[in-house]
Amino acid sequence: MKEIKINISNLNLFYGNKSVLKNINLEIRGKKITALIGPSGCGKTSLLRSINRMNDYIPGCRIEGRVEIDSENIFEKDVDVYNLRQKVGIVSQKPNLFPKSIFDNLAFVPRLKGIKKREDLLEIVEIAATKSAIWDEIKDRLSEPALNLSMGQQQRVCIARTLAASPEILLMDEPTTSLDPVSTSKIEQLIYELKNDFTIVIVTHIMQQAGRISDFTAFMYDGEIVEYNSTTKIFTKPAVKKTEDYVTGRFGN
Repeated sequence: MKEIKINISNLNLFYGNKSVLKNINLEIRGKKITALIGPSGCGKTSLLRSINRMNDYIPGCRIEGRVEIDSENIFEKDVDVYNLRQKVGIVSQKPNLFPKSIFDNLAFVPRLKGIKKREDLLEIVEIAATKSAIWDEIKDRLSEPALNLSMGQQQRVCIARTLAASPEILLMDEPTTSLDPVSTSKIEQLIYELKNDFTIVIVTHIMQQAGRISDFTAFMYDGEIVEYNSTTKIFTKPAVKKTEDYVTGRFGN
């Protein structure tokens, strides 16, 4: 029986009077990679940010409908948003490290949780950095400024910082946009390996990337989900002509 980790139903999102998401219904399976694809401005990032309520920060944003994680609606008034964002981590397009040491970046959330002993923090840092395939590159540089790292290394440290919060779900908003091909390949391999432990939702405008790493793909257009299916079917036998036109490059990103 399929395990549904995230169940989005009848979701509508507005910025002021502008309708951005229109009646989104989507079941996202646990410990799988789901890609959100579609042209710029179609609502991919707005949908992603709805899953951990990051849209709460946008003035005039209004949401209707439900997003259930483990059958609990995250928009209920009694939901602890801080705990939600620990459970549902997000990695942005560009590395957004703090102007602190590599260690202080990775220990940031554990310290917020009250962990003080350096040996305890170091254990968490090592585990998170190992899962993010960056430990061997930083283990002798933990006291250095994180911003001294290459862009690809910084992005993997950002992923490690997210993992240090012990999430169950990883949201990734075009995480390789600012990276070179070698770093992109490393991040893609990392994402593919992380699905063994995490439910991953990734926004990407790179069709080949969605095809390489995702299990399921949702094609969005003008705030709606046009088609959602296994990635293989979306890219080889789409049911909707508009999906076929998009994935074959007949209209742009």
